[in-house]
Amino acid sequence: MSLNGSQVTPESINIKVLKHDSQGNPLQDLKSEDAQPTPHYRHAAPSGPWPWMDFRNVDVITAKSEEPKVDTTWRGYPQNLFGNWTPDQVNRSQMLEKCSENQLSTIYWLDVLDTGEFTTPDMSRNECTSTVTTRVDSQEDFWKTLQKKRPTNIRVRSLFVDHLTSPTLKMLGTSYNIEPFFFTSSINWIPSRYQEALIHGKGDHITITLPFVRTLKSQSSTSSPRSPPTDNKINTQAPLHMSNGDVLFIDLLAVHMVRNKESSTVISYHPEPTAIQRYHSTLESTSISSAKRLHSLMRLVGDSVYWQNIFSNSDDPTLLFVAVLWYALYAWDETLESLYNHVMPLESDVLTESRVEHTRDLHTLQAYLLFYESLLHGFQLSVSFIEKTPNPAMESELFFDEQRKTSNEIMKKECDNLLSEIDRLQKRREMLSKQLQNVMNLAFANVNIRDSASMRQVTYLTMIFLPASLIASVFGMNVKEINPDSLETLVRYVQITIALTAVTFYVVVTLQTHTSFHERGATLYKRAVWPIILPGKILKKIKTVAWPHPPRKADSFPS
Repeated sequence: MSLNGSQVTPESINIKVLKHDSQGNPLQDLKSEDAQPTPHYRHAAPSGPWPWMDFRNVDVITAKSEEPKVDTTWRGYPQNLFGNWTPDQVNRSQMLEKCSENQLSTIYWLDVLDTGEFTTPDMSRNECTSTVTTRVDSQEDFWKTLQKKRPTNIRVRSLFVDHLTSPTLKMLGTSYNIEPFFFTSSINWIPSRYQEALIHGKGDHITITLPFVRTLKSQSSTSSPRSPPTDNKINTQAPLHMSNGDVLFIDLLAVHMVRNKESSTVISYHPEPTAIQRYHSTLESTSISSAKRLHSLMRLVGDSVYWQNIFSNSDDPTLLFVAVLWYALYAWDETLESLYNHVMPLESDVLTESRVEHTRDLHTLQAYLLFYESLLHGFQLSVSFIEKTPNPAMESELFFDEQRKTSNEIMKKECDNLLSEIDRLQKRREMLSKQLQNVMNLAFANVNIRDSASMRQVTYLTMIFLPASLIASVFGMNVKEINPDSLETLVRYVQITIALTAVTFYVVVTLQTHTSFHERGATLYKRAVWPIILPGKILKKIKTVAWPHPPRKADSFPS
């Protein structure tokens, strides 16, 4: 399918791999301390009544009495629409602070028409992109673009925002009445999924912030050497380096959708990278899951015959949201393939060469797989959330019952397809985890076998010196038969040795709970009298062996 006279092909989406960061430092020198911090899950959704509030400083009287003046224009966001968001809470969430470093935002536009056709609209100067700089005129131009009335044949309009600036955030939030939780969750990489502003027959807002794992493919065919670990920490949110040069790292899908009976809007927000994301941004020609990359991939959805039929037969714009989630599934599948190819050489080394030094690598991989289990579960919950949150705009009188039924059937089918694929990914992750556990058990078994072999060698060495030790002990005995000046005799030595050996043997057998001298689970009293019980057991066993079958009675023989 041709979009604005140009054909989009998968080959046009390129990834460039660099060997040094922007400061010229080797990429392999970056450490796990640069990984993502732990997300603040309590601030993920608007259902939490205290967004980004400092519980150590709560003054209800002061909070109620102070009512600062609020700028009612878009520059006053979020206070202009959400008065409960005080300046202190906005600062704590770093919603605007982390965007202040950017000087220019790029917005890529994509429309899905009522016919199901994908097109890139001409938003400014005959281009499908808009740029917002720090200049006031640039900001005002973008604000006018947002307020411009859409053509009536647009089912859903998508905005893919790259390098979000503070003014762009405020304009988007004000224009589409977006809860600040969407921006704070995306900026702070907090997994979230929620629905708000629900009006039956008119529309709602839905948000999904989904971390997932993506693979950065190495352009080199040779394996990169593994550097020895500098500490004993295992940070599962740090990048994981594969033996073939690939790198696994956490990526993010942050999508907000405004569903409306007339025309819907999708905003794909790409948060500014933290230290670890800045590191990985040097590996590609674009930033982490950049707006341009995702925009290009979604344009390719319009070329798919399968999805073209879906958008032609269903009027529900939420299906575009489902199509975006397939990007995360493709990334997960590629990640598990890379992990499988990484585990195979480690397993081979343990099996063939018994290289126990790989046990730390195996433990590290096991920790990452456990973390990936939680991410896959979050992916599954996100798809289930879409399936269980029907579009209230479809209840409008603009749609017929047959249209609603068809759209619901298609939505259920596509969500089931995604859930089935996620289940396959989870089973594959589980298989890799069990495989790693088996390899670790084998590695430790090899250690035990190696230790047993070493002990056997020590035993053989002891046997060589045992006769010499015995002879030296005998000739060192103070008995009359060897040393005439001694008072003790060899007979007395033998008597005392036999008695002490018998006492030692009796104590050892009595204290043991599992021996052939007494029954399993016997009490200490029964174990203590085992020398008395033992002769009876021996006689009984002798009789059983001598006469295995009891004699028949005389009257039983025939006359």
